[in-house]
Amino acid sequence: MTTQSRPAFIYFIAAFASGGLLAAMTHMNGLVAHYGSPLFASFVAHGAGTIAAIIFLGLIFAFSGKGRPAAAGASPRLKAPWWAYLGGVSGAATVILASLSVNSPLALSGTIALGLAGQVIFSLAADRWGLFGLPARKLDLRDFLTVALILGGSVAVILAGGPA
Repeated sequence: MTTQSRPAFIYFIAAFASGGLLAAMTHMNGLVAHYGSPLFASFVAHGAGTIAAIIFLGLIFAFSGKGRPAAAGASPRLKAPWWAYLGGVSGAATVILASLSVNSPLALSGTIALGLAGQVIFSLAADRWGLFGLPARKLDLRDFLTVALILGGSVAVILAGGPA
């Protein structure tokens, strides 16, 4: 699934940029939820995402030749496990929950900080027990130290964001 080689620098940039986009998305979804509801914010976010995906796929088909439909008579085979197609369900729940919390006293920074803590803790659990086809690995002291630092940082962000 993954190799142990060192990732290229572009992947670090992409991961960092995705974090910034996640914060911007959370704020925008929170605004929609503030004026509507968290469920409506999820609907808008996923509707806009569907439109963007259709546009991106159209551009890929038009300019790269990759991803073209299979030849006539060929049946595409879905090789991913059935549960891999449920990522949109967790995405919808994430938008709803983040839209609720960003409009609370946690604000954007507290929501993102606790969201990061939840991601890391769930990722470590997935690594430990080999969830979703991941190779199981034993957690070590560094993993627990990482969680403690992230949780401590989350508390600091939330407490520092109190009333001015």
